[in-house]
Amino acid sequence: MATGCFDYQLTRRRMLSMTGATLLGMPIAQVLARAGTASPAKAEHVILFWNGGGMSHVDTWDPKPGRPVQGELDAIKTSADGVQISSIFPKLAKQMHHCALVRSINGNNGDHGRATYQLQTSYNPSPNLLHPGIGSVVVHEREKLGELPQFITISGQSHRAGYLGQRCEAYYVGRPGERDPYLAFPAGITQMRGNKRLEILARMNQKQGVRPGAGDHQAVQTATQEAVNLMRSPALKAFELDKEDPKTLERYGDTEFGRGALLARRLVETGVRFVQINRGGFDTHTNNFPAMEAHGETMDPALASLIEDLAASGKLAKTLVIMLSEFGRTPVINAQAGRDHHASCFSCFMAGGGIKGGQVIGKSDQDAMQPAERPVKPEDLHATVCHALGIDHKKEVNTPLERPMRLVADGAKPVSELFA
Repeated sequence: MATGCFDYQLTRRRMLSMTGATLLGMPIAQVLARAGTASPAKAEHVILFWNGGGMSHVDTWDPKPGRPVQGELDAIKTSADGVQISSIFPKLAKQMHHCALVRSINGNNGDHGRATYQLQTSYNPSPNLLHPGIGSVVVHEREKLGELPQFITISGQSHRAGYLGQRCEAYYVGRPGERDPYLAFPAGITQMRGNKRLEILARMNQKQGVRPGAGDHQAVQTATQEAVNLMRSPALKAFELDKEDPKTLERYGDTEFGRGALLARRLVETGVRFVQINRGGFDTHTNNFPAMEAHGETMDPALASLIEDLAASGKLAKTLVIMLSEFGRTPVINAQAGRDHHASCFSCFMAGGGIKGGQVIGKSDQDAMQPAERPVKPEDLHATVCHALGIDHKKEVNTPLERPMRLVADGAKPVSELFA
């Protein structure tokens, strides 16, 4: 059941699309689209770690021991038979039997902006249309769980919801664990007085909302109402990391990234559909190796603890965890001991949500320059997320201008081998 995130009126075309021929209560087109899918959907939630800047695949998920491109970092064995990862992830290596790697992503954008747009939306940028990010697609297509916002972005902004509307935008958390000052009345304003002000605002909004061309106002009203609902919700305690066991905080790493991973776990346990944790600093044109070692010291305990805890609670089976960047970096090391942009072959990390752990999909060539086996397009990753959540990635929705758009770019196919 879709949530219907659009903030505009139901049109004749949309009405026809929802009331067309059905079979067993499902539109026939949707039945046909889902025919022959590899495995039933298991995921209910997604945690996306977005590593901005272009994370080196050779120094993380696709090490090349003994090759000139290896650099200063070693490859280490993991709990998954025959799978090696970078030495910057010693704790995560013990959890790799829960995890899978895709080592043959074949992109075509070496520019940060264009590549980020494609990896976040499955589309290349368009001058006259803003495509929604994958988080917005997920919350548009899946029903709401609980009282918290269904899409939350931590330590950075996510891609916008585009034509899916305000209800599919992400709720922004600047620093995990800190209270949002906008979810409480200002100092000196009592609860009773604040509620009266909100009632007056609601009456004014209702009058304004019936005027022609009030679409922007409707979006603001939607955001305001959701903020008020959240302010009054007891589920807000999920954000309060100061109530967490200090030993748990220490295990994840008492860093912004570690607290973000811990908060993501608490949020999906409370019913949030999609959580994105943002980390930058991967544009390592110079001094790549000390930078990657520092990233590992921060990311390794957080990722390992998250996977371990989700597996122990049984929540990993319904939570798809992904770590992704806009592209990889050149296997050849430059004169500044760095690596440059490399889009033609890179990797991603996945776990949970029906993913079969302990496996590697695809293979790069001997120096990680090009895919050697099973190339995967960026849009295939989006189709894979949709497949895990039971979303028809070929589904079309209409923009406010009545332009039919696919949720995922045409030609995308789920990486079906990932699923058990």
